[in-house]
Amino acid sequence: MSLKNDSREQVFWGCRPDVWAGLLILGITALRLWFVLSGQLDLVQDEAQYWDWSRTLQLSYFTKGPLIAYIIGAGSWLFGDTALGVRSGAIAGSLLSQCILYLGISRSWGRPRLGLLTLVVLNSTIFFMASGVLMTTDSPLMACWWAALFALYEAGRRPERLWPFVVLGVAVAVGTWGKYMMLAFSVTAILYGLMLMRRMQAGRLFWKRLSWALLAGSVLGLLPILLWNLGNDFAGIRHVAQLGGMTGKGSEVWLRFDRFPEYFGSQLGLLLPWWFCFCVYGAWGVLTRLFGSRARAARATESLEYGQAALLAVGFWPIWGFFAVWSVHTKVHPNWSAVSYASGLILAAVVWDALWRELSGRDWRVWLWPVVGAALFAVFLVQDHLPIPWRVEGRVPFTETSFEFENPALHLKGWSDLGREVDELRRTRFEDPDSVFLFGDHYDVTSALSFFVPGQQRAYCVATDRRLNQYDLWSGPDLPLGSGAIFVRKGFDKGLLPEVPPLFDNIEGMNYQSTHDGRPARRFTIFLCHGYRGEWPRMVGTEY
Repeated sequence: MSLKNDSREQVFWGCRPDVWAGLLILGITALRLWFVLSGQLDLVQDEAQYWDWSRTLQLSYFTKGPLIAYIIGAGSWLFGDTALGVRSGAIAGSLLSQCILYLGISRSWGRPRLGLLTLVVLNSTIFFMASGVLMTTDSPLMACWWAALFALYEAGRRPERLWPFVVLGVAVAVGTWGKYMMLAFSVTAILYGLMLMRRMQAGRLFWKRLSWALLAGSVLGLLPILLWNLGNDFAGIRHVAQLGGMTGKGSEVWLRFDRFPEYFGSQLGLLLPWWFCFCVYGAWGVLTRLFGSRARAARATESLEYGQAALLAVGFWPIWGFFAVWSVHTKVHPNWSAVSYASGLILAAVVWDALWRELSGRDWRVWLWPVVGAALFAVFLVQDHLPIPWRVEGRVPFTETSFEFENPALHLKGWSDLGREVDELRRTRFEDPDSVFLFGDHYDVTSALSFFVPGQQRAYCVATDRRLNQYDLWSGPDLPLGSGAIFVRKGFDKGLLPEVPPLFDNIEGMNYQSTHDGRPARRFTIFLCHGYRGEWPRMVGTEY
């Protein structure tokens, strides 16, 4: 890097980038804390389920490793069984991720300006806006991935130092406890080592220590998960295999080209279109540059050293490319490729910075419009207190006869109101409210009943011909004959499942329109069940 560039890196907007980065991180963290405390968004289905897991700590669980249950358990111990207790881990995880990202770029790479711009890009993506508030497995996964990424870079620079390899191994282990995707980091690390070998920068010591770090991290990460699966008929492994289209119905057709547009569109929404374009442009730039191209995209990444360019290239393309190809076989969830954006978002900032420098700061829109656009999108999606007409019904009519856009945030609202209604029905419609148990037909309803109904007694998930979940591995209600129950399904006018009527003497149903902050939210069908016969159905599903 030239002396001129060095001097420009040291000062930004008349102040040290560290100050701006610290203010941004603290400000965004405070904003996330306010949002959670404001109660504008009920727990999403996965959050409520993970909270229910945290009340029964195990070595692993049906769909994920044990880390998220322990994080939520710690948060609930500090702040109670509340939304803050559940989501405090997400707020802390976003804080940790931002610190790792900025320190890695500003200290390890010596690029504080790029570190600050990366923070701005990161915090104006829908993915990080959500993962910084919603307590899902992506929050600890991204923190561990960034820690491993910068540790790998340091290991390649100075393999004689032991601490980068230790950090790398710990990050792989802890990340695997959070989400199995962390195991893919071994591919990134090996490819990075091969790229260093092209420049004679990876010797025997590097490969020896890298092998031990990856092996130890993977074994420690997988050990509790494998032990749990051994005691539960490999339910977690079966789930991953079926969800990934390797077994079950999803494996019957291997080519379905209608899946890719859905996957590609989800990636545009996850990052927002402009950051996604910057990301892919930068990723193509480092890839072509590594192999000798002088194309415009390659020149946009000239500020990166060889090792940095190689790290970002192998961190993005193998994972993102794999899921892009795999999407023509099976449904790929939008966040499966999220770890590729650990590198991709840095590349987006590199391209943004290059564009900014090319214009010499003459056009303020270079930095303003992407951030403002992202902020407005987020506000319109979740803010309840602005007078936006389409919020009243939750949809936007584009014309009187054409399709309507349904606000996806409304799918997350109304659960707390449902909990209050169920409690009211339990207390007023049953002679012995203490003997009434709650159940749903899907894990999201079941976990929401467990969290939102006052008292937070554990609800049950009735066994039907559906995909199995964690509740199927736990026992059913152990209550005396004649007990009452409340059964809830999503949507109006939902009929009784065939497995339910034999369980009770009498059942009556009703529709319930929930509300959130005085506006219509999710719709439910509630069944009041009397005279429990004591025969809870056994697990019958075969889909994992």
